[in-house]
Amino acid sequence: MSAHGSAQPMTAHKSGPLKGVAEVPGDKSISHRALIFGAMALGETKITGLLEGQDVLDTASAMRAFGATVLQHGPGAWSVQGVGVGGFQEPADVIDCGNSGTGVRLIMGTMATSPITATFTGDASLRKRPMGRVTEPLSEFGTKAYGRKGGRLPMTVVGAADAKGIRHTLKVASAQVKSAILLAGLNAEGQTVVIEKESTRDHSERMLLGFGADLTVEKTAQGNIITLTGRPTLRPQTVAVPRDPSSAAFPVCAALIVEGSDIMVPGVSQNLTRNGLYLTLVEMGADIEFQNPRTEGGEPVADLRVRFSDNMKGIEVPPERAPSMIDEYPILSVVASFATGKTVMRGVKELRVKESDRIDAMARGLEACGVKVEEDEDTLIVHGMGPGGMPGGATAKTHIDHRIAMSFLVAGMAAQKPISIDDASPIVTSFPIFEGLMTGLGGTLTQG
Repeated sequence: MSAHGSAQPMTAHKSGPLKGVAEVPGDKSISHRALIFGAMALGETKITGLLEGQDVLDTASAMRAFGATVLQHGPGAWSVQGVGVGGFQEPADVIDCGNSGTGVRLIMGTMATSPITATFTGDASLRKRPMGRVTEPLSEFGTKAYGRKGGRLPMTVVGAADAKGIRHTLKVASAQVKSAILLAGLNAEGQTVVIEKESTRDHSERMLLGFGADLTVEKTAQGNIITLTGRPTLRPQTVAVPRDPSSAAFPVCAALIVEGSDIMVPGVSQNLTRNGLYLTLVEMGADIEFQNPRTEGGEPVADLRVRFSDNMKGIEVPPERAPSMIDEYPILSVVASFATGKTVMRGVKELRVKESDRIDAMARGLEACGVKVEEDEDTLIVHGMGPGGMPGGATAKTHIDHRIAMSFLVAGMAAQKPISIDDASPIVTSFPIFEGLMTGLGGTLTQG
């Protein structure tokens, strides 16, 4: 059953060549942060290209609840009248973050060092996800959190008054945890230092600098040392959100496995902390050209030309690449099914605590579609069946997970027999135009 109402089954059928231009939505990670940083600035922040998926809309509603004025002026065009660092008011009602782990964890960090109390909840999927990885470091500021067993939502967070900066070494490679600590550090006295042994996506650091925070990043043999000085006055900005590389992954990978395809995907973020999938695909032999590289909104972007690739080979993906492609392993496992040989993905245990246990969800679904899969706690291995080799003909369970849903729909466009999913409704959280975009390229998707 969907967390958004009744389930919406969907079926993908073997498709003819995909052709045309795939204009994917704005980056979800940057969209969340644009709204949150805009709310913490003094004055009006203007945003273009904002992703209008449900996850981001829930964050916009949360910022309103904390006192910011958030307005939509047209498709992707928004403004935020911020209240300044430490200016959040106490919300009058429970904050519902829907399906968004990024949204809830960043918002918890944002209010953690203000003397206010807020209660957070989410859909059935989000209520299963662990929040202790964020609330434990936030407790070092003096923040208190009261949730369900295992540190799960619903959860009430009591912000710390007169917080002092902390020094924290991340236990897991997580941009969400890093960002939550930095956001809390904004309203803490003195310096907050975060040490990450493995680099994770750096959108928060880039955006903090853009909004005028005093922040430095030192790269050492021990990892990145990020130092933030608290109590700045953040300046409102004009934020141009680049297109989301995680969303672009679906039309890109579909074009690689559907015979005869040739598409363009313009303006996709090429941030080095987000491009692991694209490096991996090229290493496998994918035909991807990165055209017109440029900088937009402080982020590197490029236009991608992608063509059907019938000579892709399975590879061993370096485990240290995982933080830069953690959301893309589900769709990579689909591509691996249409490659020749074995693709080994190690260091991916973080997938087990995403919107679903993505290792288990992909393994069971691929097996049902006739693909041999091996797994352990931290590894997923897919035995490729070559171009057009996946039998298909199964129904995959999505577990209220948008990326699982889209991955199996892409698989169905190239498999021998149609592939169905039990519920397509979660797709709206990150890629609300997915169905229209894919059918516009020539994909065949049917309801039910």
